[in-house]
Amino acid sequence: MKSPALPLLTLALCSAFGVQAQETSVLPKVTVQSSQGVMRPGALRSDLVKTETLSETVIERSGATNINEALDKNPGISVQVECSICNVRNVLLNNLPGRYTTLLIDGVPIYSSVSSAYGLDSINVHGVERIDVARGAGASLIAPEALAGTVNIVSKRPKANETALRLQLGNFGSRQGDAFVARAFDGGALTATLNYNKHDAVDGDGNGISEYTGFDRKMGGLGFFVDDVGGFKLRGRLDLVNEKRSGGVLGDDYAAIKASVKGNPFDWSKGAQGSPSKAGWIKPADGSLLAYDDGRGGFSEIIFTDRVQFLGTAEKQFGDSRLRLAFGAAQHKQDSYYELSTYIGEQKQYYGEASWQTLVGEWTLTGGANYRFEDLKSHGSTADGSPVIGIDDYKYKTPAVFAQAYRTFFDDALELNASVRYDRHNIFGGISSPRINALYHHTPQLSSRFSAGRGFRAPTSFFEQDHGILDTLYIVREIDRPEISTNFSYALSHASDRLAVTGSYNYNRISNFALLDSGQVDASGRPYTLFTSADKPVTVQGLDVNMSYLLTPALTVAAAGELFHYKFPPGTLVFARPQAKAYLSMDYEQGPLDITAKLVWTGPMNLRKFHADDSGVQERYNFDGSRKRDKSPGFVTLDVRGEYAVSKIVSLYAGADNLTDYKQSDKESSLFVDAEGAPDVTHLWGPNRGRYVYAGVKLSF
Repeated sequence: MKSPALPLLTLALCSAFGVQAQETSVLPKVTVQSSQGVMRPGALRSDLVKTETLSETVIERSGATNINEALDKNPGISVQVECSICNVRNVLLNNLPGRYTTLLIDGVPIYSSVSSAYGLDSINVHGVERIDVARGAGASLIAPEALAGTVNIVSKRPKANETALRLQLGNFGSRQGDAFVARAFDGGALTATLNYNKHDAVDGDGNGISEYTGFDRKMGGLGFFVDDVGGFKLRGRLDLVNEKRSGGVLGDDYAAIKASVKGNPFDWSKGAQGSPSKAGWIKPADGSLLAYDDGRGGFSEIIFTDRVQFLGTAEKQFGDSRLRLAFGAAQHKQDSYYELSTYIGEQKQYYGEASWQTLVGEWTLTGGANYRFEDLKSHGSTADGSPVIGIDDYKYKTPAVFAQAYRTFFDDALELNASVRYDRHNIFGGISSPRINALYHHTPQLSSRFSAGRGFRAPTSFFEQDHGILDTLYIVREIDRPEISTNFSYALSHASDRLAVTGSYNYNRISNFALLDSGQVDASGRPYTLFTSADKPVTVQGLDVNMSYLLTPALTVAAAGELFHYKFPPGTLVFARPQAKAYLSMDYEQGPLDITAKLVWTGPMNLRKFHADDSGVQERYNFDGSRKRDKSPGFVTLDVRGEYAVSKIVSLYAGADNLTDYKQSDKESSLFVDAEGAPDVTHLWGPNRGRYVYAGVKLSF
C-alpha cells in the first residue's frame, strides 16, 4: 500500500505554490506525446516548464558572435542598451529589468550584476549546442533570483573530431576570427575555442561622440566531456576573457583620451536638435550657453574587463536514483574610466550544488542543497579626484535547501510538480520560494502549461544601476528587504509536422524594487547616493504569440507579436520599453544555399512614463534647449544573411544587420541635459548603430 504522505505533501506544496524546475535542475525529461519541433519558432522543448530553444544552427544563421547578439530580436527576449557611451547591455525577458535574468552555463549560475554588465558581450556562442530560455514564471529550482527567467547555455558535446575556422570582415572597422577544435576519444571528448573580435566606435550624428562603443575582445576556452569516471558522467569548461571597450570620443589611444581634460574637441551643434553653438549647449532654465571645457576625457568611458571562470557537473545513476554535483568559480576584474571618474572592481564568485533524485512509487522526488558566494571589492575616484574606497562592496553568502515532488495523473495526460526551497541569506535572512508547475496534454499536438510561485533577488548597489553613483562619495543603505517576485504564466502550444504555435500570458509583480538615488547632498555639501526600496510594487504583464509554418521542405516562415502593460511608480523602471513588437522571418535552405531574413517592428514608447518625475514631467532637454520628445516613433529593422557551401570544407557567407539603416541619432540624440544643463547619456529608445554589412568564409574539416 502506498503511503498517503507523499501525495499530501505535494498537495500542500501545490497550495503554497512551488519552485519552477527546468532542464537546469535534476528533474527527469518528460517526453511530449508528439514531436514538438524544438528548433522552430513557436515550438517548445518537452520540459514541463515552458522552455524555448535556440539551436546551434539558428544561432549561426543569425550572425551572432556572442550571447547578447544570439538572444536579441526574438519574441519575449530583447537586449537593452543602458548607456549610449559605454553600451552596458542587459538581457530582458518579458521586458523586465535585465538584473532579473539569470544566466547559466550547463546549468550552473555563475554570473552576477557585476559580471553581467559588460560580461554577456564576452560569452562566445561557438562550441554551443543550444541556448534554452525559460521566461515567464520566475525562478528555477536552483536559481530563485531569476525573477524574469533563465538563459541556459548548453556546451556542445562532440561525437567526432572537428575543426572549424571562420574569418569575417565588416564595415565600421569590424573584423573577427574564430576557431573551434574538438577531439573525440573513446568515452569522451576535448574542445578548444578561440575568438577575436574588433569593432570601431560609431558616431552617427557627427558631433564627435559615439553612440556605438568600440571594442577589442579576445576570448578562449577549453572543454572536457568524460562519459564514465567511477560511474560519473562529467562535463566542464574553462573560459578566459579579455576585453577593452571605449565610447564617447572616437579612437583607442586610451592614455591620450584620459590625459585630455581641458578644451572642447566636440561639435555640440551637430545632430538632431543640436546646440546653436559648437562650443557647448543651452541651459534650459535660463537660456544661457554653457561652454564645454572638459576635453576628450570628460565625455568618454573606457572599460577593461578580465574574467576567468571554471565550472563542471557530475552525474551518476544508482538504479532508479540519480546524484548530481555541480561547481562553479569565477574571478571578474573591471578597470574603468567614466568621464573623469575611475572605478576598479574585482569580484569572486563560487557556486556548489548537490542533489538526489529518486523514485518512490509513482512519485519522483528531488532534494538537494546549494551554496552561492559573491564578494565584490572596489575603489576609485570621483571626477574631482576625491578617492572612493569600497563604495559598493558587498559579500553575499547564501546556503539553501530545496525539495520537489513530481507525478503524472490521468494516464500521463497531466504532469505536475510542486517545490519549495529555503535560502538563508547572510544579509536579508531566511527566504522561502514556493512554486507549482503543471503541463496538460489536451491532444498529442496540443498542450497547456501553467506556472505560479515566488522568487527573490538580493539587490546590490553595483553602479551599473545608476551612472550618477560614479560621482558620489558614499552610499547610505536603507534597504533591508530582498526584491520579491510573485508571478504566474500560462502557455498554450500546438505543434504538428508543419505548424508550430505558442501563445502565452505572463504576470510578474515585484515588491521592494531596489532603487539608487544619486541626487543626495549631506549637510556638509558632499554628494552621496541613497540605496533604498520603492514603496509600491512594479507590475509587468505580457501577452505574446509565436508561430512558424513549413511552407515547403526548403522554406519556413515565422511570425510573432507581443503586447506589454506596465504599472510602476516613477523612478523605478527608468529605461523605456515598447508596448508592442512584431516579428516576421523566413529561412530558405536548398542544397548548398541558405538564406535567412528577420524583420522586427518596434512600437512607440511612452518616454514620459518611464522618465518622468513625481509630478509627471520629463525633465530632459536637447542641446538647443527644447524638450525631449514624450513619445518615440515606431521603427522597423531588417536583418538578412546568406550562405553558400562551395564544398564540404569551404562556405562563403554575407549579411547585413539593420538593413533599413534606422538609427535613433537621426531623430533624437541619446544625450540630454536637465533643466540646469547637467548632461547625461541614457535617453535611449532606438538602434545605436546603422546598417552593418559583413562577409566571411568558414572552413570545416
